Amino acid sequence: MILRIFDQYIPIRKIVFFFLESAFITGMVILGAYLRFIGDPISFYTYEYLIPKTLLIVTCIQLSLYYFELYDLKVFRSNIELGIRLLQSLGVSSILLAVLYYLFPFLIIGRGIFIISLGFMGAIIVTWRIIYNHILRMRQLDQKIMIVGSGPLAKNIATEIIERMDTGFKVIGFITENPERVGEKLVNPSIIGHQSQILDIAIREKVDRIVVALEERRGKFPGAQLLDCKMRGIVVEEGIEFYEHLTGRLQVESLRPSFLIFSGGFKKSKWMMWAKRVIEFVLSLIGLILLSPFILVISILIKIDSRGPVFYKQERVGERGKIFKLLKFRSMVENAEAKGPVWAQQDDKRVTRVGRWIRKLRLDEVPQMFNVLKGDVSFVGPRPERPCFVEQLRKEIPFYDHRHSVKPGVTGWAQVKYRYGASKEDALEKLKYDLYYIKNLSPLFDLLIIFETIKVVLFGKGAR
Repeated sequence: MILRIFDQYIPIRKIVFFFLESAFITGMVILGAYLRFIGDPISFYTYEYLIPKTLLIVTCIQLSLYYFELYDLKVFRSNIELGIRLLQSLGVSSILLAVLYYLFPFLIIGRGIFIISLGFMGAIIVTWRIIYNHILRMRQLDQKIMIVGSGPLAKNIATEIIERMDTGFKVIGFITENPERVGEKLVNPSIIGHQSQILDIAIREKVDRIVVALEERRGKFPGAQLLDCKMRGIVVEEGIEFYEHLTGRLQVESLRPSFLIFSGGFKKSKWMMWAKRVIEFVLSLIGLILLSPFILVISILIKIDSRGPVFYKQERVGERGKIFKLLKFRSMVENAEAKGPVWAQQDDKRVTRVGRWIRKLRLDEVPQMFNVLKGDVSFVGPRPERPCFVEQLRKEIPFYDHRHSVKPGVTGWAQVKYRYGASKEDALEKLKYDLYYIKNLSPLFDLLIIFETIKVVLFGKGAR
């Protein structure tokens, strides 16, 4: 069974996995308390605030598991790596709890209980995850899907499902409009039939879902076969929508204007945008006040490290194509673009010593809170690009200008899901995420992106 959260497909088993793990951790803390008072049951039953203290521990541990990517099953190549990440996350959660206990002593659960339960938690989480990974590899609980089409979109959908074992889907094969191609291998599954056989194959293979990923439909659309499947209770879904829900991005190369016009999303209520602006104004003002000593220290370090101004102003393209000056800490040598603007590269020679450090930690972005205060940018939105690059990209990439339909952001969906962009190809990939964000704009989605941004900053991903 599949759920849709933030307009993405999430297997129900993944939700069950999260809550079962929460229950296991909770059980281990309570077991630790029971063993701590094993000779004194009255103390166990009368222990003050055991449940609230347990929930605090569970929250801190699961937050650490999330930030160490222990809920992203693609990250780990072996059980050894899983164990190392788990030890790291338990260590960080212990430090976080120690800080909370220092600030709020009444939350302390007791050293004996915590140490006992920590040992049990490590063992149960590793065992539970090894079992879960084994279940995923068997793929017995996956929904069977059949893809109608054999072009780029069909291949991209299959590749995503094959490379990610936690999608909840299993591709049984492709359907083609050309009978002569039956048996041809595309990605991993092969072409298993032609359009006149859709219903028979769906019944024989017990297909749960049919994804229609035809690149060209005029005169080739198997409407009668798909309608018969629909009437039999088989889910039939548009390929572009399925790809969107599966990956969190739009397949720009296969998009038609009619899809953007008639599909759901792209809602921007006046109330939501007004509330977003007020919240961002207040938060940026508070942030600048609280970070002012920090900004002063970075400014001094930049001046000591290299010649030139502390801040760097650069023209960027904002909402509806409006040009504004983006403010950042200078992280490159003075006159870094004397020969003209170029994309930033890996290990760019123009980056200063302090610049490399602040770019890695994304601290060069802090002054952009002045831009948020002015209303040029939001905290969350598509990253603003330079006019010279926009002029080039709008000619070469379809729908590129539509990313300017909302305010740009200090961070965004593309920034947390894709590496640093330094080419036309990267710009195309980031546009897929930007359009997805604009289509599914909401306060909850913004909150998710902020959580993901904190993870990116902590682990220094994508910086150049």
